[in-house]
Amino acid sequence: MSVLVGRPAPDFTAAAVLGSGEIVDTFNLTTAIKGKPAVIFFYPLDFTFVCPSELIAFDHRMEEFTKRGVEVIGVSIDSQFTHNAWRNTPVDKGGIGQVKYTLVADVKHEICKAYDVEHPEAGVAFRGSFLVDKEGQVRHQVVNDLPLGRNVDEMIRMIDALQFHEEHGEVCPAGWSKGEKGMTASTEGVAAYLKDNSDKL
Repeated sequence: MSVLVGRPAPDFTAAAVLGSGEIVDTFNLTTAIKGKPAVIFFYPLDFTFVCPSELIAFDHRMEEFTKRGVEVIGVSIDSQFTHNAWRNTPVDKGGIGQVKYTLVADVKHEICKAYDVEHPEAGVAFRGSFLVDKEGQVRHQVVNDLPLGRNVDEMIRMIDALQFHEEHGEVCPAGWSKGEKGMTASTEGVAAYLKDNSDKL
């Protein structure tokens, strides 16, 4: 399994269904996220079991992603037409409804291989999530096995941590949440932070 943190997010061009419902043949990652942070998440298959709960969870938090200026992009090996059918299936019928973010069709498995999240036997993507900064660098990644649904709120926390670091230059200690103090990246900064906060860790 590759670690992409600290490296440019692999670019790709593929068919996709946009958050507006429009189907496009040439969605390009670099063009779509230029100058903006992004979350790219992989999931195994449309019309399955854990997957709709995750995609709906992302959709329910789109206002939070939008407030932070973050593009959200989902990827699976299904075609754009299957994505569209799933979007047009009501939630109470096993669909995901009109999710407000892009779903990319990785029918040739090239994208999941580039991000090294393809299951070696099942031939579908693991539940991989990648936080990309506005320069196009991967800053955080987590990969879950197929039965283990991800925590979308944790991704939002990581976005907050990255944006706090970019704005203030301080680092974010364990369990840091928006509104809390950061830590100066020095021996003195660590000592000062731990003096006041070690009992909360």
